[in-house]
Amino acid sequence: MSERLPTGYYLAATLARVGDEMVAFTLVLLVLERTDSPALAGLTGAAYALPAVVTGPLLGTWLDRTPYRRTALGLNQAVLGTVMLAMLAVVGHTAHWVTPALAALAGTTLPLVSGGFTSMLPSLVPQPLLARANSLEAASFGAATITGPAAAATIAAAVSVEAAAAVIAVTATLSIFAIMRLPALPAAIDVADRAPFLGSVVAGLAHLARTPRLRASTVTTTLLMGVMGVLLITLPLHMESLGAPRSAAGYLWTALEIGSVATALLLGRWQTRWRPEHVVMVSVALYGLAFTTWPLASSLAVLLVLAAATGLLEGPMLPAMFSARQQYSPVELQGRVSTTAASLRVGAAALGQAAGGLLVPVIGTHAALLAVGAALLAASALGYLSTLSRAVTPARL
Repeated sequence: MSERLPTGYYLAATLARVGDEMVAFTLVLLVLERTDSPALAGLTGAAYALPAVVTGPLLGTWLDRTPYRRTALGLNQAVLGTVMLAMLAVVGHTAHWVTPALAALAGTTLPLVSGGFTSMLPSLVPQPLLARANSLEAASFGAATITGPAAAATIAAAVSVEAAAAVIAVTATLSIFAIMRLPALPAAIDVADRAPFLGSVVAGLAHLARTPRLRASTVTTTLLMGVMGVLLITLPLHMESLGAPRSAAGYLWTALEIGSVATALLLGRWQTRWRPEHVVMVSVALYGLAFTTWPLASSLAVLLVLAAATGLLEGPMLPAMFSARQQYSPVELQGRVSTTAASLRVGAAALGQAAGGLLVPVIGTHAALLAVGAALLAASALGYLSTLSRAVTPARL
């Protein structure tokens, strides 16, 4: 294990995440432009994310057993690039069911990007460097979330939404080359110690469910992603009330992540003084309070400032979430815990996006923004309540 932070890892992970962060926003814009159907846009986003609920625990169990993690990550990117090119041919030109079906194909291996990379960190980074590595990992996610929607919005506005889809395919291809340069890692579980596959899947799920502090972090961040799914539909539609094009919503996501990355990097070392699940719950609650101010914005410029300030409050959440997984799970469960938790987050975002496609046109975007704030406060409260029931002692504190 190297005594330095693995820069090649962050390059590969960030490239993969940039493409992934462009997908949801680009699909929404592509479907809205070609069909003008918020319901189909929400359904397509849900179809991209929902398969991860099933595949996440399975992929995580496999990752803990295999020395071929690089190959799996590369294949995921190849599938993503191929599907995005296919979307250019089918959206608006074939039966509506074809679009979400293709999105579901790309989403099958989605947990490899959101959790598969992160599960490698304890094997790549020595324990004294993990806190700093988690801050950089959060920055990687944040940089991708900054670059992805902003790139999609800019390319869609300056060229076309079709060009944005093509750029995703190019980014996926570049990430494959970076992934192939990562070091090969041995399986986390020796062959002699392996339980039956399905039993291992259940063990990962049981560990998440039975470890109170890890469960609190998981519940809070899963519900957070469900709310973000609603926001993904809300923001492009809200742009009309501000006299801005729908694509301008991408800049709001960028402003959110600029604030988030700033505090993730600045406070990464300081937040180790507090238990990670507490950092997660407090951060999400403050995030929700900030969203209640968004309906007051009378222009896109004001809303951009509010978005950046809101992102500052979310920043500590992501490093704390990684820390909770690492502190409360043994090494041999890292793959399962990371991809299973990631799959729950992705699945929640899918359900939120589908719900947003149906509800936001009915209640209006101002009410939807207030609902987002209230739901984030509820997510934090439910995370706290999930720690109160009796459960087994965490594997490692």
